[in-house]
Parts: sequence; structure tokens; C-alpha cells
Amino acid sequence: MSDRVFFFDTTLRDGEQSPGATMNFQEKLRLARQLEVLGVDIIEAGFPASSPGDFEAVAAIAENAGNDVQIAGLARCVERDIDLCWQAISKAKNPRIHTFIATSPLHMEYKLRKTPDEVFATAVECVKRCASYTPNVEFSCEDFSRSDPDFVCRVVEGAIKSGATVINLPDTVGYAQPEEFAAMVKYIIANTPNSDKAIFSVHCHDDLGLGVANTLAALRIGARQAEVALNGIGERAGNAALEEVAMALHVRKDYYGLEDNIQTEQLYPSCRLLSIIIGQPIPNNKAITGANAFAHESGIHQDGMIKHRETYEIMTPQSVGRTSTNLVIGKHSGRNAVRNKFESLGYNLDDEQLNQIFEAVKQLADRKKHLHDEDLMALVQQEIYRIPDRLRLRHVSVQSSDGGGVPPTAAVLMDVDGVERSGAGFGVGPIDALFNVISDIVGRQPELEQYAINAVTGGMDALGEVTVRLAEKGCSVVGRGNHPDIFVASARAFVDALNNLAKREEQGRRVHSHDN
Repeated sequence: MSDRVFFFDTTLRDGEQSPGATMNFQEKLRLARQLEVLGVDIIEAGFPASSPGDFEAVAAIAENAGNDVQIAGLARCVERDIDLCWQAISKAKNPRIHTFIATSPLHMEYKLRKTPDEVFATAVECVKRCASYTPNVEFSCEDFSRSDPDFVCRVVEGAIKSGATVINLPDTVGYAQPEEFAAMVKYIIANTPNSDKAIFSVHCHDDLGLGVANTLAALRIGARQAEVALNGIGERAGNAALEEVAMALHVRKDYYGLEDNIQTEQLYPSCRLLSIIIGQPIPNNKAITGANAFAHESGIHQDGMIKHRETYEIMTPQSVGRTSTNLVIGKHSGRNAVRNKFESLGYNLDDEQLNQIFEAVKQLADRKKHLHDEDLMALVQQEIYRIPDRLRLRHVSVQSSDGGGVPPTAAVLMDVDGVERSGAGFGVGPIDALFNVISDIVGRQPELEQYAINAVTGGMDALGEVTVRLAEKGCSVVGRGNHPDIFVASARAFVDALNNLAKREEQGRRVHSHDN
């Protein structure tokens, strides 16, 4: 058995199904490029049959992918899904169709309304259809951990005979326990006659907090593909976290004895990029990438660290892409220094992008004494990796209440479809006033479902990162903005959400036009 583990990243597919984790077209392309830098073997780019927008994003990722990564698209065991999936991924240098059908009694009876024999026949026929397009076919037994093992062996044997080269055994609802899950996977491998003709994969959800533990347990007994997501995002409680599985294999190589292609120094930059894109901060106590992952406050711990680092640290911050010396870029830095810094963070900027970000860095450096890596990553996401918007914020002025009866006021200058517009007004608080004025200028009154502030870095001059969620006519979108001035960051986030509402409406019109 090979000791090589393949990392299958599903951040762009299962991860995007996480509430609030929606990404636009350019954000998906940017994250896909970073996943290549990180060294993942397979990128599951999306579910092409789910929407025209997903189809377009998968097709673009496939067309732009490099030689060293496989691009997978998800498809139910449905002919139309499979055909659309192939259309979307066909331009990839290494395309993979990932098809699935449920095998648990619960799912077969209540969701599929099919008998086991019908499920078997469907799986076999659909894998054959996939194999007619590409020899790189992955087949998944949805809800494997609640399935009858002998029935799974039968289905898996049929799938492999029909052309599947990867078999995925998912803990779809996060039900299994580590030893139990490992035993089930081992049973399938041992009792499927042609199991040696396929790589076995696992996809573990985190409903009981065991996604990583179940993944590692399966890898130790013979599974050789781990289906994971950055920051563990995904349906419900999420997926096994890529960074945690990767570092467990690296730090405990003595225990697992397995090899992989993950460039661990890119773990933090990748997780941080995702955090910026979806507007969800990495929790301080998050393993590997959280702010406290390498922090020590206890006197006993600090004393041990001073005497010998390994007393309380089993890995270095540098090994996951975090450094203690990241105060490099400032207002006196030149273009080459800026370019080199961003390249070290995983961003390859062309000349036009470099000029744009160079000016933005200078402007930020005038307002902020120290620029951290996190500041720069937030800045490049805000300035470079976004599609043109209908609405563009130009100037914000906010006056808080002085306690003497004068309500908070806000004045805003912005562009609406290239036309300069301005307005002023009051609110219960300064943020309310700001949002009221912007809503009046653009002629929309969405409901504010969520408002959250996060400090990107420490210090009194920390870059503020604001996330808002707006809802209108049954549509819910997220907007993000960052700036040292929290009012400006809030206005940017609100305008970003309004732009996303407009984009969602445009996409809906395209779908309606296509259907007609």
C-alpha cells in the first residue's frame, strides 16, 4: 500500500454551502489559485448543475488550473448532472467527475425512494456514464457511516468494475466515532474483491467534533485520500479542517508514516485568505491558525518556553506560515519590496495590480503606523480581487451624538452607476445613520440581519474588518469592508452587500432568461 495521501479540498463546494460563506466569481478563482500554491492534489471546484453561476465558476477554475492539480466537479447520479459536470471541467488539464448516491437505509427509503437493487443499478450506470467522459472518476456512498457494510461492498465493487478509480466513504452527518469509522472503512477495503483497483477516500463532517479524528483514523488503516476544507467550513458544523489534518500528519509523522504534498508554510495564508473572502474571522482558539495557537500566558508555560521551546510548542509558527517579524512594509517601502512581500504571501501581481496596491499601501501606511501581514492580505482582497461594482463609496463623515439631544448624523458621497450622488441624515446611532443615508441614496431598504466587527491585527491602530448580512425579497447576502476607521469599514461593508444584492438579482435574471 502506498504511503502517499492525496488532499482533496472541498472549500469551494461543500465549504461554500456553509451559512454566510458565499463567494463571488473572482473570489473563487483567487482561492483556487491559492489552493494550488498550498499544494492540494484535487480541488472540488463546485456543483455545476446547481446553478449557472456555479457552472461558470467551475468552468473558469478548470480552464485556468495548472498541470499539477486535478479539478473535480460534483454530480449526483443523474445523467443531466454528469453531462453538465463534464462540460464544466472538460478544459482542465486533469479533470475528475465526482458522482454520488446515498447507500443508507434511511436515505434510500425516505430521500431517494429507491430499493437497494435500484440504487445499485443507478450507481453502476452513472459511473459508466462518467467513465465515458474521463478515466478519472470518483464515486461516493453518501451516508456511508449509517449504511449496511455488505451492501456498500456490493455497490463499491460494481462502481469499480464500471470505471471508478476513487471510492469515497463519507461520514455525511458526523455520526461515526473514530475507532468505529476506521473499522468500517477497513471492512469495506478488505471485503470488496477489487478494492486494490481504487484509492479509498473519506469525507468526514464535524457534527460531533470528530471530523479530523475520524479522517486521521481512516488514513491510518488504509484510506489514502482526505476530503477536507480550509478552516473546517462546510454544511452545518463543517468538515474536517485541512490545516489540522495536514499538521497532524506532519507533526506526528512518526505515528502515521504518511507523505503528502501540502506546503505547510502556506496554511495560515490560505486560511486567512478564506477568512477575508467570506468575512468570518478565525476564532482565537482555533487549532493551527488561531491567534492563540502560539500564545503563552501561563507563567509555568512561559518559563518552559524560555528554557526550551519544545516544552510547550510541538510546531513552530513559521511551519504554518506565521512569523513574528512581519512589520516589513511601510510608507517608505519601494515597489519591489511591496511586490516581494505580496509574493511571499502567495499573491503574484501583474504591473497594473502592483501599481494599484502600491498606492493603497501608501495610503494605509499614512494612517496606520505598522502594517502587518494581515493588513496587507485584507488590503489586496479589498482592492484587487473583486469584480467591478455598481456602487462605489467615495467619502464618509459621521458625527456621534453629544448627549445634548442632537441625534447622530452621517454624510456620504458615492458613485451610483458612475454618477456622483450624496446624502445626509440621522439615525439612532452613528452606524444606523450611515446605513440609512446609503439606503436613501441607492433607493433600497434591505433588512440588516447581522453586523460584526473584527480587529484584523492588534494595537490601537488596528485595521477594522466589518461584516454585514442584508436580506431583501427572500435573498440574503454578505458584505465585507476594512479600514482603520470603523465607520468607513462599516460603510464599505454595507455598500459591498448592496453590490452583492445587485449581482444576485442579475444572476437571477440570467437564470430566468435561460430557462425561458
